[in-house]
Amino acid sequence: MFAVVYFGGKQYKLREKDELDVEKLDLEPGKNFKIEDVLLMAEENGSEVKIGMPFVSGAHVECQIMEQGLGEKIRVFKFKAKKRYHRTQGHRQAFTTIKVLKISAVEKKTAAVKEENEEASAKKPAAKKTAKKDE
Repeated sequence: MFAVVYFGGKQYKLREKDELDVEKLDLEPGKNFKIEDVLLMAEENGSEVKIGMPFVSGAHVECQIMEQGLGEKIRVFKFKAKKRYHRTQGHRQAFTTIKVLKISAVEKKTAAVKEENEEASAKKPAAKKTAKKDE
């Protein structure tokens, strides 16, 4: 089973036991967390596919923080020709390595159950509201 999730402003295709580098999270290594913004869930053979509008209801991906780190250094060099201007700057992007533990789709209320609940609430008499008249 795999899932497409929206996390950190990006979309990722995840499978169980995958390790992935994402934007830095303020969590300690070893902590678990859930990603609940699941856009799509599917079996590997394509037999069962759930597409969210925008998210699949009740679906979540359980992950564990593996480590915090810094990416490779990149050099940024600026210059202006014939003006004796040049600047060199370096940058290392912070990242968090996460491991996917479990992908699960817990079904919340289905459409039929929701309709039954709506019909039951419609049958109940509504409380009468009395309006105060300004004198």
